[in-house]
Amino acid sequence: MSSADAALRPVRVIVVANEKGGSGKSTIAMNIAIGLMKSGRRVTTIDLDSRQKSFTHCIESRIGWALRIGRALPSPEHLSIDDSAMQDEMAAAKALADTIDVAAQANDFVVIDTPGHDSTLMRLAHARADILVTPLNDSFVDLDVLSRLDPDTLEVTATSQYARTVEQSRRQRQAFGKQPTDWIVLRNRLSMTPSRNKRQVSAALEQLSRRLGFRCVEGLAERVVFREFYLQGLTAFDDFNEARGARPYRMPQPARRSRHYSMR
Repeated sequence: MSSADAALRPVRVIVVANEKGGSGKSTIAMNIAIGLMKSGRRVTTIDLDSRQKSFTHCIESRIGWALRIGRALPSPEHLSIDDSAMQDEMAAAKALADTIDVAAQANDFVVIDTPGHDSTLMRLAHARADILVTPLNDSFVDLDVLSRLDPDTLEVTATSQYARTVEQSRRQRQAFGKQPTDWIVLRNRLSMTPSRNKRQVSAALEQLSRRLGFRCVEGLAERVVFREFYLQGLTAFDDFNEARGARPYRMPQPARRSRHYSMR
């Protein structure tokens, strides 16, 4: 493929981000990447969390596990950026832009995992995002990353700093003639049983989606299996019996159902 052809082919940048740690960003990024590859798309992944590197470690585990069991497990080309030695925002912006441009030459999607805190690279990634996925544990503790709620009426009283960061990045994209970021808030680690908290969180997110302009979807169910398979780098889109090699595993029915939530 010529460089001109590569430049004409649309490449979608998916950024997985949330300023609150522990929301499952790396797990979701991994599932998105493998899900896209399973559907025949070409994917490169980028890890911007130079301290924890959970996304990088998960992909390394997947490659190592495939070698151990002697079976092919599709894995994306993976890159990481360490901003600890960068002197200013311009250097970080160039590093991110160059990395995305290189990845875009031979891929349909670039999936970026971000650190669970505000950083220069995190904000720059938001401005490059065609699709922004914000995983959110199904609780009012995690809703605080989007807004403040009245404890009695559950009405929105103020938007959060993170929501304002997303809005600013959307305005930046529009200023450069790009489409606004498609913002998806993904309810992660969902309980499979109805509860008052689940209903209240649903109502609050519906209100917030109208105010902040995001779509709300369901993510992975709260199943231990997804945390257990981190060491093998497996996802909801893998055939677990095949991927476990000599140790077949029957995936619980609720966990199998959550595959449909992941990419809906």
